[in-house]
Amino acid sequence: MAGNNNGKVTDASSRWDDKKVFTTGEAAELCKVSQQTIIRCFDSGRLSGFRVPGSRFRRIPREELIRFMRDNEIPTDALQSGPATILCVDDDQEILDLYVEAFSRMGGYRVVTATTGYDAGLMTEQHKPDLIVLDYMLPDVNGNVVCERVRAHPELNSTRILFVSGVIDEAEVKGLMDAGGDGFLRKPFDLDELKNTVTDLVGAKA
Repeated sequence: MAGNNNGKVTDASSRWDDKKVFTTGEAAELCKVSQQTIIRCFDSGRLSGFRVPGSRFRRIPREELIRFMRDNEIPTDALQSGPATILCVDDDQEILDLYVEAFSRMGGYRVVTATTGYDAGLMTEQHKPDLIVLDYMLPDVNGNVVCERVRAHPELNSTRILFVSGVIDEAEVKGLMDAGGDGFLRKPFDLDELKNTVTDLVGAKA
């Protein structure tokens, strides 16, 4: 995405698009904080990564940097030049159609769908979605199991998971968050509430 800064035009997307591992200086630039702040977060465990063998230099994988930025409400636009991918998982085709229509109207999102936990796993591996909108009660497996499988993959550290259900109580909702969920919506939900929640989790891409 090209930007104008006091007459200087930069192409942030081309600079970061193919980069898989970042230095602390690059992470500081993207997060708009000092390099020392990034180093402190790294050393305290708030930001994961690895040290270059035989040196003191730290390196941060792309997925971990995106997770850190989202957790701290730092815009990730520079790392996501293309549309965010949303995987919608529900066994009700009408609900899936509603998701597709709602996100298409918002603009800036690529939507893929699945109707079972098995298909959700395949689609997650294939598309590496930024967000999974996940019905809790699927025909073949409960959504919390899908969530746990996603959380077991380091490559999916930055994937957000929004649970949706109309039949669980507050204690079960807490259990879903403990399993790795990032948000919860109760059916039937208001479309504006859905859009606002998605924007909070992955940002506005329009």
